Amino acid sequence: MNAVAVAVCGILIFFLGYKYYSKFLSTRIYQLDPNYQTPAHAFKDGVDFVPTNKWVLWGHHFTSVAGAAPIVGPAIAVYWGWLPAFLWVVLGTVFAAGVHDFGALVLSVRHKGQSVGTLASKIIGQRAKLLFLFIILILVLMVNAVFAWVISNLFIQFPAAVLSVFIQIPLAIWIGYTVYKKRGGMLLPSLCALVIMYFSAILSSRIPALQIDLPRYFGGEETIVAFGLNGVAFSFFIWIIILMIYVYVASTLPVWKLLQPRDYINSHQLVVGLAILYLGLLFSNPSITAPASNMSSDIPWFPLLFITIACGAISGFHGLVASGTSSKQLNKEPDARFVGYFGAIGEGLLALAAILAVVTYFNSENDFIGAYSSFDTANANGLGYFIEGSGVLATGIFLPADIATTIVAIIVVSFAATTLDTSVRLMRYIISELGQEYNIKPLTKMHVATGVAVTSSAALVLLPEGPQGFGSGGYVLWPLFGTSNQLLAGITLLLVTLWLKRQGRNYLFTLIPMIFLMIMTVWAMTHQVFMEWSGIAEGENMNLLLFLLGAIILVFALWILLEALSGLWRKNTNNDHFST
Repeated sequence: MNAVAVAVCGILIFFLGYKYYSKFLSTRIYQLDPNYQTPAHAFKDGVDFVPTNKWVLWGHHFTSVAGAAPIVGPAIAVYWGWLPAFLWVVLGTVFAAGVHDFGALVLSVRHKGQSVGTLASKIIGQRAKLLFLFIILILVLMVNAVFAWVISNLFIQFPAAVLSVFIQIPLAIWIGYTVYKKRGGMLLPSLCALVIMYFSAILSSRIPALQIDLPRYFGGEETIVAFGLNGVAFSFFIWIIILMIYVYVASTLPVWKLLQPRDYINSHQLVVGLAILYLGLLFSNPSITAPASNMSSDIPWFPLLFITIACGAISGFHGLVASGTSSKQLNKEPDARFVGYFGAIGEGLLALAAILAVVTYFNSENDFIGAYSSFDTANANGLGYFIEGSGVLATGIFLPADIATTIVAIIVVSFAATTLDTSVRLMRYIISELGQEYNIKPLTKMHVATGVAVTSSAALVLLPEGPQGFGSGGYVLWPLFGTSNQLLAGITLLLVTLWLKRQGRNYLFTLIPMIFLMIMTVWAMTHQVFMEWSGIAEGENMNLLLFLLGAIILVFALWILLEALSGLWRKNTNNDHFST
C-alpha cells in the first residue's frame, strides 16, 4: 500500500471535517456569539485570565494537549495493523475529538472559565462534582508521572536533544517579556528562537561535547553511583528531580511569562515536525510494509484499540486543558472553533504521521511482525520506532538522519514538557478546589497546592517497581492512562450533552460519540481491572497499584453516570440554571 495515498486520504478527511462539520457545530449546535464577553475579559487578572490572540492560544492549547501521547498511542496500536489505527485516528478526530474539545471549551467559556470538574456540580449535582474532581486528580497525577518518565528516558536515549530543550526556556521568557511588556509581536521572536534551538540541535548532533549525556558522566550501567543505583538509573533520578523543580516554577508563573510564548514556539515546532514528516513521506514515497490487520495478535483490538489511541482520536485530558487554561485566555467566542476543533485536527495530523512513520520504517512485513511480536514489545518500543522512522523519512528531504532524529526528539520532549507543566498547573487548581470544598485552608495556597502536586507526581514515577527497573512508574501506569483518559472524555461529553439538552439544542452530535466511547472504555476497563490487574486471569500476577487506581476510577465513573441518568429527566433545580 502506498503511504502517500493513505496520508492524502487522511488529510482530506481532516480538511472536510474542519471546513464543514466544525462550522455546522459552531453555528447550529454551540451557537457561538461574537459579542459574548469571554472570561478572559470579564475576569482579566494578568495571571490566568489573559485575552490572547487565537493563533497564540491555539499554540498553547495544541502543545498542551499533544505531548507524547498522540505519538506513543498510535505507535503502539499499529500492532493490530495500520488500518484500524488509521480509521480510529481519522474518524475519531473528526466526529469525537473535535466535538469534545470544542464543546468543553464553549461550555467553560459560558460558565466563567470554570473547569469541567466544577461544572459537574451545576449540571449533575454536588456529589458528581466531587467524584469527578477525584477522577481528574488521579488522571493528572498519572499524566505527570507518565510524561516525566517519557521525558527523562528521552533525555537519556537522545542526549543531543537536551541542550536545545533547555535553551528554549530563557528564549520563551524573553519573548514573553518582549510581547507583554513592550507590546511587540510574537511571530518573529518565536521564529528566531526556533532557529537558535535547531542550530544548537545540529551542533549537538555532531559535537559530542555539547551532548548532556548523564549516563556517560556517571559511568553507565557498570558503575554504582549512589543509593545502589547505577549510572543510568541515577541519571533518570536526576532528570526527574530537575523536571519537578522546573514544573514547580513553570506552573506558578503567570501564563504570559513562560507558558504562552513557549507554547507558541512549540506550535511552530509542530509545523516544522509535520513538514519534515509529510514532505519526507512525499519525496521518498515509501510503501507501507506493516500488515493492514494483524490476525495473529495475542490480545484483541476490540475494544482495546479505542483506549490505546486516546490522544490523536479523543482524549479527556483535552477537556481539562480546554476548561482549565484555554477558556481563561479565549479572546472572542468564535475563536473557540479554531482553538478547540482545529487543535484536535492538529493532533490528528500528528497521530497520522506517527502511524506512517512506524509502518514505513521496516524493510518488510516480516521485519515488522518480528519487531511487533507481542503487545508488550509494542508498548515498550513503539516510541523509539517512531523517532527512528521519522529520521528515515527526513532523508527524503536530504536531512541527515542523525540530525532529523535529534530534532524529532526535541519536538517530542517539548510537547511532553508543555503537557507536564500544564498538567501540574491543573492539578494545583484541583487541589485548591478540594481544599476549599473540605475547608483545608493550606491546600488553597498556590505554593502549598503546587508542592503537593509535584511531590506526589515525583513519588508516583519513582517508587513503583516494574520491568523497567528503578522509576518504572510511568511505564507501569501507561495502560491505566488510556482507559481513565477515555472515561474522562466520555463524562465530559456527557456534561456537554446535558447542557445542550437543557438549552433546547440538538444534542445528538455529542450524545452519539459519548455513548460509543463509554461503552468501549467501560468494557475495556472492566476487563483490565477485574481480569488482568486483579490476577484472576490465568498466568497473570496481581498489579495492586493499577488494580486499586483502576477500580476507584471505574466505580467513580459509573457512579457519575448513574447520577446523570437519575437527573436526566428531572425538572431543573437551583443548580440547573445555565448560562446561554
